Amino acid sequence: MRLLAAMFKHETNTFSPVPTPTERFFGYRPDMVTGPAAIQAHRGTGSGLGGFISVAEAAGAEITVAVAGDANPSGPVEDEAFERISGAILDEVRRGGWDGILLDLHGAMVTRSHDDGEGELLRRIRAIDPRTPIGVTLDMHANIYEDIVALSTVVTGYHTYPHIDVREAGQRCAQVLVRAIRGEVKPVMRWANRPMLPHVMRQGTHAEPNRSLQQACVDHETAGQALACSVFVGFPHADIREAGLSCVVCTDAKVDTSGAAAQTIRDALLDRAWAARKDLVYRSAPLEESVAQARSLAAMPANGRTGPIVLLDHCDNVASGGTMDTTAVLAEVLRQGLTDAMFYAIHDPDSVQRAIAAGVGNEVSLMLGGKAEMPSIGAPATPLAVTGRVRRITDGLYTLRGPMGAGAQARNGPTVVLQVGGVEVVVMTLYQEPADLECFYSVGIDPMRKRFVIIKSRVHWRAGLGQLAREVVECAGVGVTTSDYSLLKFEQVRRPVFPLDPL
Repeated sequence: MRLLAAMFKHETNTFSPVPTPTERFFGYRPDMVTGPAAIQAHRGTGSGLGGFISVAEAAGAEITVAVAGDANPSGPVEDEAFERISGAILDEVRRGGWDGILLDLHGAMVTRSHDDGEGELLRRIRAIDPRTPIGVTLDMHANIYEDIVALSTVVTGYHTYPHIDVREAGQRCAQVLVRAIRGEVKPVMRWANRPMLPHVMRQGTHAEPNRSLQQACVDHETAGQALACSVFVGFPHADIREAGLSCVVCTDAKVDTSGAAAQTIRDALLDRAWAARKDLVYRSAPLEESVAQARSLAAMPANGRTGPIVLLDHCDNVASGGTMDTTAVLAEVLRQGLTDAMFYAIHDPDSVQRAIAAGVGNEVSLMLGGKAEMPSIGAPATPLAVTGRVRRITDGLYTLRGPMGAGAQARNGPTVVLQVGGVEVVVMTLYQEPADLECFYSVGIDPMRKRFVIIKSRVHWRAGLGQLAREVVECAGVGVTTSDYSLLKFEQVRRPVFPLDPL
């Protein structure tokens, strides 16, 4: 059995000013990761591609990886990047002789020319090879267009947010595809959506209603009622027609000959999600009140809990397309005098270099962050004047410990830690959401020894730090990952849609 695999992932925030060139998919390195190097980089990791590789090797199949590219969320993918990376996949498809094709995609890729990047890739593959079975693994935040399903053999999605089951979703996809190639099953899929844009801050599977929605999908799979069952909560920061919640159910046509069972499961899940739509709406308090609340919580008895109070600068989350350089929350933390605190992190390559030039132990004055204009939300670039002592300098290289993305290499570029008042501020050259404890340990900070941990994250932080937090305070700062839909100008999304419209 010969399998062709590829990873081409991007969650596109159409409101983000952060560009998405080819090199963003490869850790800002000049060359694409392909072939044996891609297998070596992802074998045994928590990636969907890692799941493909494990199943292929267990099945005794030969697997070729055309390309492995995964970019942090940002603005629309540049056409040159889409053409180059998809071209690497299409070149391998043209070689022919494949028994199956496995694609580790995101499902919310928007390019300069295509609102449905994944659908465009699949259309091009099918123009070359209309018959070879295709398995696709998608992120829970996929915005599903019909062609993604119609042109695939099986589609699987993650069941957790934070995404700690990415590898398992890839394995499930590859297992179904291998069984289909062997003639053991005949997949049939049914897809539909509902007119709703769930807020990302209410999509976590640590809480209802998404916890029960995803568990229902797992139950259908475990009971053998579906080969794959996925509720995709969607990514609302994409102004495209099909943004929002959808469901894809795959059953075995040898049993479910008409696909009626798949449709019944799909509709029940969609009805359940629609009934809970008001619980998927998020509202936040004013920033000043949130930081004051954190101070008050710190003054209260810990009742045996030893972890830090975590403050979330969730409006500027790089893993949702944020610029990672807005300073409103940091400024308020400093204004209110929080001490024994750390802030992770500000993206500011120029400030990193100035701090490196100053050297460890020396003071440096900086106009920190605020380099990126955000015209989509009418927010100007607002740097923060700080004077701090350089505490540490690192190369920004480390390995994720998991449970999310375990084994993967992180590349933050040159990184510094500045002591500004009572806050250790991490400043980095590239981008990273702190979803892994190694993010902190790699810069010499133990978050369990801090009173306050302030991070630019929404939900993924819970994978590494969630069980350790004493309290959690959500801080509405500034950024293109805001949960205030009134700040976002939606022009392309289908209407009416909840909660933009009173449905």
